[in-house]
Amino acid sequence: MKYRLLGRTGLYVSELCLGTMTFGDQGFWKVMGGLGQEAVNTLVKQSFDAGVNFIDTANVYSLGVSETLTGAAIKSLGLPRDELVIATKAFGVMDETKINGCGQSRYHLMNELDGSLKRLQLDHIDLYQLHGFDPVTPLEDVLSTLNDMVRSGKVRHVGLCNMAAWQIMKGLAISEKRNWSRFESVQAYYTVAGRDLEREVIPLLKDQQLGLMVWSPLAGGLLSGKFSADGKGPEGTRRASFDFPVVDKPRAFRVVDAMRPIAERHQASVAQVALAWLLSRKQVSTVIIGAKTPEQLKDNLGASGLELVAEDLQTLEDVSKLAPEYPGWMLERQGQSRAKPPVKG
Repeated sequence: MKYRLLGRTGLYVSELCLGTMTFGDQGFWKVMGGLGQEAVNTLVKQSFDAGVNFIDTANVYSLGVSETLTGAAIKSLGLPRDELVIATKAFGVMDETKINGCGQSRYHLMNELDGSLKRLQLDHIDLYQLHGFDPVTPLEDVLSTLNDMVRSGKVRHVGLCNMAAWQIMKGLAISEKRNWSRFESVQAYYTVAGRDLEREVIPLLKDQQLGLMVWSPLAGGLLSGKFSADGKGPEGTRRASFDFPVVDKPRAFRVVDAMRPIAERHQASVAQVALAWLLSRKQVSTVIIGAKTPEQLKDNLGASGLELVAEDLQTLEDVSKLAPEYPGWMLERQGQSRAKPPVKG
């Protein structure tokens, strides 16, 4: 397992992070995996033994059960807390019967932080993330709350998920102005078949030294190589019952077709090639992998040792590159005149 810095935090995290969306079977989340404690213990131990030191969960996963199972696994397995980096999130609906049971108000975030700590059986969260953008609560109030959490010692660093570049930059500007703890990481959807993040967000991450945590690196299983072009796949797969995230499927299957011979040359799976492509991207801090079985997790973990060669990367670049879009093509054109030193005489 290799390790990378998470933004400016100074924390080294494993380049593969264990995602816990498959843990628990409450409500809608059952379709993600529905795993119980015994299966969770197996996957957590397998990950830790492979060198994974980063675990990502969320309060809303299985309505708190995922956090509970994760915390119980860490405790029952006797995993050393000082060798783990634990991340969780808040924003979504935890209780539909409560008027303030969602959002990013100080009221809700403070309550949910305490709830997460209790479920995880921890005294602090290493990375506490906003699980989206709240259009109702002023961002300055949200950031003030997060800053107080860090000052209290219950949270070490703060991050965000699924926000536009302007929202991220606005948050950073507010934090700098107020001298508050700032966002240190972004969790976002990014795949070889879905590279939209490269238009605005990734340049921002590079400029502001933010870490990037990638969720759904296989596009909900679509890039595993197990689906046919008509979208049909193995029984029991998540995509079969929950067609998410949104994917340009013709584009995705062109990418899968390009990955198959690469996988054969490396004696790897198509899924490992998709994960290895992400690990080749400089701005990626960690790729979040989820699994239902030890076999699936073993295959995903194998991506850490797969090194794609220049020819592989060029093949994938050619089949997956973004179409030119304004103002990107204009900025590139204007920048060309400054890319070379001026010549006089």
